[in-house]
Amino acid sequence: MISSRIRPTSGEVEICGKSVTRDVNGVRRLLNVAPQEEALYPSLTGEENLVFFCRLYGVPRVERRHRVEEALELVQLTARKDDRVSTYSGGMRRRLNLGCALVTRPRVLLLDEPTVGVDPHSRGHIFDAVRNLRANGMTILYTTHYMEEAEDLCDRIGIMDEGLLIALGTLPQILARSHANEVIELRFAEPPGDLDAIGRIDGVLRVEPVGNEVRIFTSRASRVLAALCGTPPLLDQPIVTTRVAPVTLENVFLELTGKELRD
Repeated sequence: MISSRIRPTSGEVEICGKSVTRDVNGVRRLLNVAPQEEALYPSLTGEENLVFFCRLYGVPRVERRHRVEEALELVQLTARKDDRVSTYSGGMRRRLNLGCALVTRPRVLLLDEPTVGVDPHSRGHIFDAVRNLRANGMTILYTTHYMEEAEDLCDRIGIMDEGLLIALGTLPQILARSHANEVIELRFAEPPGDLDAIGRIDGVLRVEPVGNEVRIFTSRASRVLAALCGTPPLLDQPIVTTRVAPVTLENVFLELTGKELRD
C-alpha cells in the first residue's frame, strides 16, 4: 500500500506530505522499491540494467551516466558492470536489484527482504549500502525476518503479527516490552525431561526447551543459577554448557507473539 500498488481498505498514508491514494504520481516520484523477487534482465549487463531503469523512470539523459556510476559504486559492482547478469552470483544480483531502485535517488526506499539467500560477502555490501544511504538522509523502510539485521540497522523497529502492528519504537523501547532482561541458555547431552522444577524457581519468568537446550527467561540470573547448581540437583542430567545473555529482539518477538519466526 505504501508503494501505491494496492489501495488501502481504510486509513491514509502520506509520503512527504503527499497522499498515496489522492496523489499517486506525486508519491511515486518520491519513493522506489527493491522487491524481494529480483526485477532484472539476465541477458543484459549490470550497467545496461541500470540504464534501462533510468530510462523507465524518466531520469534525464544528461544525468543517466552519473546515476548509473553512482549506483554501481554504492552496491560495489563497478568492476562487474560489463558482465551479463546471468553470470552474477545470487548476492550480486541482490545488490544490483538494490542499485536499480537507487537510480531515481528516492527520498523513501522500500527494501523487502534484501538479504534472503545472500552470501555473507554480499550481505555485508548490502549493509554498507543501507548505512551509507541512511547517513545521507534517505528514509528506508526495511522488512526482514532476520532480527539481528533490524537490531543493527534500524533506528525504529515495528513488530507485525498476522497483519497487526503489535510493537513500535527504538530498540531499547522494544526490549523494555519484555518482562525479562536476561536469558540463561543451558545445553545438555540429551533433551531434558521434566522442567517444572525450573519453572518454580523464584525469578524464572518462562522456560523454553529447544532440542538439547533450555532457555530460561529471568530478571534474576544469578539467583536462578545458584538454585540450579544447588543440592539436590533440579535436573535429571548434568549441564554441558551454560551461557547468560541479554534479552534480544528475537526473544521479545517470541514473547509478544507467542510463536516462532516464520515466513
